[in-house]
Amino acid sequence: MSIRLAVLSRGPRLYSTRRLVEEARLRDIDVAVLDPMKFSLFVAEQEIGILHQGEKFDYDAVIPRIGHSITKHGVSVLRHLQQLEVWTANTSQGILQSRDKLHSSQILARNRIPTPRTAYVRDMRDIERAIDAAGGLPVVVKVTQGTQGQGVFLRHTIHETRNLVQGLLVTGKAVLIQEYIAESHGKDIRALVVNGNVVATMRRKARGREFRSNYHLNGTVEKVEISQEYAEVACRAARVLGLNVAGVDLLEGNDGPLVLEVNSSPGLEGIEKASGVNVAGKIIDYVISESGFNEVNVDQLLKTIPGQGVLSVHLRNHPHLIGSPISEIFKGHIPVFALSRAGDLIWNPEASMQLRFGDSIICYGDLEQLRANIKRTILDLPPVSSGATEETNAD
Repeated sequence: MSIRLAVLSRGPRLYSTRRLVEEARLRDIDVAVLDPMKFSLFVAEQEIGILHQGEKFDYDAVIPRIGHSITKHGVSVLRHLQQLEVWTANTSQGILQSRDKLHSSQILARNRIPTPRTAYVRDMRDIERAIDAAGGLPVVVKVTQGTQGQGVFLRHTIHETRNLVQGLLVTGKAVLIQEYIAESHGKDIRALVVNGNVVATMRRKARGREFRSNYHLNGTVEKVEISQEYAEVACRAARVLGLNVAGVDLLEGNDGPLVLEVNSSPGLEGIEKASGVNVAGKIIDYVISESGFNEVNVDQLLKTIPGQGVLSVHLRNHPHLIGSPISEIFKGHIPVFALSRAGDLIWNPEASMQLRFGDSIICYGDLEQLRANIKRTILDLPPVSSGATEETNAD
């Protein structure tokens, strides 16, 4: 199958972009580098269109390399392409979720993925409480939007922290105060995840007194082998954020790996040189194998039909149901297509499967009928607070 591939990048001469193009051409793929800022988007009744520099967009697959400074427009372009059912290595939603450090932390915590303790601060009066929540001084102060180590600071005293946070808040920045992991000072591990697998790793080290280990801040890189535990955490972090291609930064804590950040457009230069792995080739091979299949947001798809959608029921809100089989809860037709358990999805669970604390039952169909069924079979049992919520990401 012949694929026409577009790499969305403003820098055709950048190492990562050049390597992707080289590997695509080695595989006889028709590839072009397109500037995300030169797209025009059109919306009309029952029709949407897209042009690049006045020419019709005619590509089957996209690898987005969208920089932080153009996130808003780049994501708009990507959404448009997704509406046209163009395959993309990372979706617009995945990129947005990973770019916002607060949002990504919320998703990681929701899915029980270990991260440094973090507090979101909007008021100067909350600084001391936030420092305590992060485990005490010293702390890392960072803005929610930033890349390559920009907007990340280490502070050792309350006075220093207060002055920095005040300055950031005055300039309109959203501020996080985060736990400082002393045993991982000045170093971290970058795991490059492609299609749910770690394909390359490196350890990054800061130079001199710098505590940020980013390669673009003159940090050094070296080859490193990681354990299965570290690999699984990296893959889960990329997956729950909706990224098929990701650079996952891990801190080496005393109790195991901690996810520091997940990058949707990871640089390839440092990790290819350190690991000796042809990462660009791995990404292109992934495009070749998967570009014929598009992922579908089931809830969004069902909502195109009036009254249809997805509901989930959290068992932690219904302890009297724990231990019961699914068949006893839903009499007759069982509208359950998945069970979320301990970070995994069990598709089409058996009617005899017994429910556990922490499970989420995910149902789909006519929303009015679903709610009525849930109220009748669950909420009319011994009285507890309602746990039925509309949800599209149950992982």
